[in-house]
Amino acid sequence: MKLPTLRLSPAHMPYVLLSPFVVLFVVFGVFPLAFSLYLAFQSWEPTSGLGAMTFVGWSNFSFSLQDEWFWKSMRNTLWLALASGIPQHLIAIPLAYFIHSSFKRLRNAVTGAYFMPYITSSVAIAILFSSLFSTDYGLINLGIQVLRELPLIGSIMPAQTVDWLNDPDNIKPAIAIIVFWRYVGFNLVLYLAALQTIPPDLYEAARMDGAGRWQQFWYITLPSLRPMIFFGVTLSVIGGLQLFEEPFILTGGRGGSDQAGMTEAVYLYRMAFDFNDFGAASAMSWLLFIVVALLTWLTNRAFRQRSA
Repeated sequence: MKLPTLRLSPAHMPYVLLSPFVVLFVVFGVFPLAFSLYLAFQSWEPTSGLGAMTFVGWSNFSFSLQDEWFWKSMRNTLWLALASGIPQHLIAIPLAYFIHSSFKRLRNAVTGAYFMPYITSSVAIAILFSSLFSTDYGLINLGIQVLRELPLIGSIMPAQTVDWLNDPDNIKPAIAIIVFWRYVGFNLVLYLAALQTIPPDLYEAARMDGAGRWQQFWYITLPSLRPMIFFGVTLSVIGGLQLFEEPFILTGGRGGSDQAGMTEAVYLYRMAFDFNDFGAASAMSWLLFIVVALLTWLTNRAFRQRSA
């Protein structure tokens, strides 16, 4: 006995092929967003069950805007986004130009070495730098001690061992160093890819006109990289405002001394899982979304005006 076969018309086949993605996107993408927006107007402790939700209107948003820790974590997040994001591009652009123009056979190997921190586990990186920033046995403090003995550099080195992870003044610079080290290779790959699209004839014509390497970089390379710079800066803005893994691990999930290393994402986690206030955490997440959207729009506007 032959089993009946299911036949689909060609008009229905695209929808069948797309259905797995649509189902997964709705379950793991649309539903969490919609549920978090719903939670932002509720007061809820998950241990009490779904039936314990209480509608509170805009109370969670007003509480967030009056919360001192919310604003402090926002300031910490903006500081880290600027301190780690801007140097990434200031270093990655000239470094990509140098690798592109100076390396031929070893270009892929050098690029892969710089890209390695980006694909390394953030947990492993944070644990590694926790050892490097150690007050008593860290290699960074050992290097400062060695530099202190040099005649010219020693005068600008700290006189004592630096407490990177417990001093509120040093926690944010330590986190910014880790984020910079991890993501500069990612931006390097972006700019290397963009450099390979620039026609070599432009550089040959510039050399024939007597332009030096600095003039070629300033008048040919940078204008050609502008779309990729906009893309990279936008990613840095979004990623910097969502910074979580590095400060969470370095500070033990508590934000460090005086909450100096508590970013907005870390505070959202603490509000939900330490304080069991999922409603306020959801409201703060949507406020953070507004900040990310606003800064992304400002970045787009700044680059549009520059291009004009």
